[in-house]
Amino acid sequence: MWSVYKRGVHVSRTLYLWVGAVPNHVVLISLCARLGAVPNHVVLISLCARLGAGTTRLCAGIVSVAKPISIECKMADYSNSLYEHLEEETGVKTGYVKTGSLCLAQNQDRFLSLKRLASRLNVMGIPWDAVVSPPDVNHALATAAARHGVQIHERTTVNHVMMEKGHVTAVETDRGAIECEYFVNCAGQWAYELGQASETKVSVPLHGCEHFYLLSKPLPEPLQPSTPVVMDMDGRIYVRAWQGGVLSGGFEKNPKPIFTEGRNQLEIQTMQEDWDHFEPMLSALLRRMPELEVCEIQQLVNCPESFTPDMRCLMGETPGVHGYFVLAGMNASGLAFAGGAGKYLAEWMTYGYPTANVWPLDIKRFGNLQSSRTFLRHRVMEVMPLLYNLKVPRWDFQTGRQLRTSPLYDRLDTQGARWMEKHGFERAKYFIPAGKDLLSLDASKTFYKPDWFDIVGAEVKCCKEAVCVIDMSSFTKFELTSTDDQALALLQHLCANDLDVPVGHIVHTGMLNERGGYENDCSVVRVKKNSFFIISPTDQQVHCWSWLKKHMPDDPQLHLEDVSWKYTALNLIGPRAMDVLGELSYVSMTPEHFPSLFCKEMSVGYANGIRVMSMTHTGEPGFMLYIPIEYALHVYNEVMSVGQKYGIRNAGYYALRSLRIEKFFAFWGQDLDPFTTPLECGREFRVKFDTDIDFLGRASLLHQRQEGVSRRFIMLVLEDHDTELDLWPWWGEPIYRNGELCGTTTSSAYSYTLERHVCLGFVSPPSLDGSPAAVTPDFINRGDYEVDIAGQRYPAKAKLYPFSSLFAQQRRRKDEMELSNFQGK
Repeated sequence: MWSVYKRGVHVSRTLYLWVGAVPNHVVLISLCARLGAVPNHVVLISLCARLGAGTTRLCAGIVSVAKPISIECKMADYSNSLYEHLEEETGVKTGYVKTGSLCLAQNQDRFLSLKRLASRLNVMGIPWDAVVSPPDVNHALATAAARHGVQIHERTTVNHVMMEKGHVTAVETDRGAIECEYFVNCAGQWAYELGQASETKVSVPLHGCEHFYLLSKPLPEPLQPSTPVVMDMDGRIYVRAWQGGVLSGGFEKNPKPIFTEGRNQLEIQTMQEDWDHFEPMLSALLRRMPELEVCEIQQLVNCPESFTPDMRCLMGETPGVHGYFVLAGMNASGLAFAGGAGKYLAEWMTYGYPTANVWPLDIKRFGNLQSSRTFLRHRVMEVMPLLYNLKVPRWDFQTGRQLRTSPLYDRLDTQGARWMEKHGFERAKYFIPAGKDLLSLDASKTFYKPDWFDIVGAEVKCCKEAVCVIDMSSFTKFELTSTDDQALALLQHLCANDLDVPVGHIVHTGMLNERGGYENDCSVVRVKKNSFFIISPTDQQVHCWSWLKKHMPDDPQLHLEDVSWKYTALNLIGPRAMDVLGELSYVSMTPEHFPSLFCKEMSVGYANGIRVMSMTHTGEPGFMLYIPIEYALHVYNEVMSVGQKYGIRNAGYYALRSLRIEKFFAFWGQDLDPFTTPLECGREFRVKFDTDIDFLGRASLLHQRQEGVSRRFIMLVLEDHDTELDLWPWWGEPIYRNGELCGTTTSSAYSYTLERHVCLGFVSPPSLDGSPAAVTPDFINRGDYEVDIAGQRYPAKAKLYPFSSLFAQQRRRKDEMELSNFQGK
């Protein structure tokens, strides 16, 4: 059942808000934002989530403990500020009370994780935690909306969303159709089913689980509303004051999925109690607060919460349907994130983009492959406990695995591959040599030096001195073709670099938005005059496809095909790669005959039609082989057989990460995002400023080049950092310059060449009179830098360019030491 809200933002603008039939004590997440000037005819569909009898926790810092992602922190912080001033703006009391919070640790690793989080929250300026009354917040927002012309129509059933030529046109209800240009699915538990109820089905990957919390009657000495919220994640519980008593819930290890059988027509309501299921959390509560044993229990609440495959919520415009937006999957953080989420979604609809990087939450990070009901049921049973589990660097999901695999998966698995997952694709992290303790390595979880350190070091050494093979089949691959020059014209408009190159040349380029930020970072091969092969990061499969289709003209002579599944990709890295391929192809692979960034279609072994490219994504010498999948096993076997005399071995993505970071290579989704420009990350040389082609983002880049950049991508090499004993950097660590905060890291790895940790990140100078100041080389080179790892600051050397000179210095230092030892003997 549904309610309809109709709001006239301006005389000529109309906003429709559809929300669930409202029971007691609910919050309408679709209303929790100052929506501003929303485009004409917006429809939001929302089922309200029950958040407890009367009040719920609104907490920026606590929410972030479970999900240390900066965008969620920003959303929660905005919500906090919004709710604090809502009573003043509307005249309606909201029950807002500042409480603060206590996050407890029962072991050293948890304590370290909290210290890491505290460092990051200090950077973001997160102010405080608070509690608020959801029904009162709902009433305040609805009151404010009504003053602007909102009409409320209760108990209205939505049948389906109507579309025409890939655009939302209307919503059909039991009271008739409502025409609209924009539609937002905020249906919570029912968002999946609502996504299926449209002429073009929309994938909304989430699944419901039962969620429990306990309400007590007032204590003999009633708790004050300002009592801090207590979180004991090792005990898997939280506790807060509620009407003089306590409200306590948590996230158990064995969740109970619900609504698996399909569409559920029931309104939100409390489900049956299950004291046996809640008992472990009750025991943890009593261990933490033993005096509660004499407290009288009022109710054990069991209500549904929805979870996505990676714990983070879903927001943004869906791929393939213009004007269809989603905001769902917030589970217990719905109220905390609502204000900020509504703000960013309103900006998205109004301006075409939000004012913050929301890629970690963008619905386009998922595809149809993550929408299987069986997959979602199994994954949410893992996801829900993870909200309170201790997550150390490089942890991986265990459910929903082996969904997408290379043809070489079994072959690599028998050779000791240990796997990670990216966008559903299995990728090797490293290979365990024969004789190693497999169980201990699989269980290696630490904030310090990991057990795989020497294994990855050996793979890196082989990449630099001999030859290694890395299966990189997971990369996204598209082919863009046309009968005339339509394909070139499209890429010249979308890409910052010049694609009008001779056939066979490879171009590294960004696809930019109007602000000059990276929507994609890719390698493009001109395989024929009117045919291009586009290679993008693994998790760009849906986003990049959507970006290309959004800008493609309606031309039957222009064709885009996703060929990710057609090719197995082998990365041959190392100085002996040319020898291996030379023997297999009977063609000279030296730089004189096969120059850098060049592609040839050739035979490798018995297999023909292999696209061989002189690049490695690491800065090391070598080749990428794009192999039709039917030849994958043959080519791999031949490469490994011939390569034995050259010391060949398998390598994984951990080695690749170390190699690319020490060479100062930025990766999209980690270092690059829609708000990062080529000028900010030292890639101005990949921008076709010397042409008159009006590519997307050109005007913004020209303006930025004239004004100067206010932040800059740098490399930091840690000094006085003991790899054996000190905490390792991960990402998101604060960067200090001359004692003042100036930025954060975006990625890091141990450099086996420098024998030190290397961090990449962005720094900015202090603002001048509130305006951003331009970064200069002097600012970078004349500062004393430190990287904060869990509250401990380590000095670091900053550089704007790769450390090629440092590599030479390191080699000389080793040679001098060896010579000194020899002379001493």
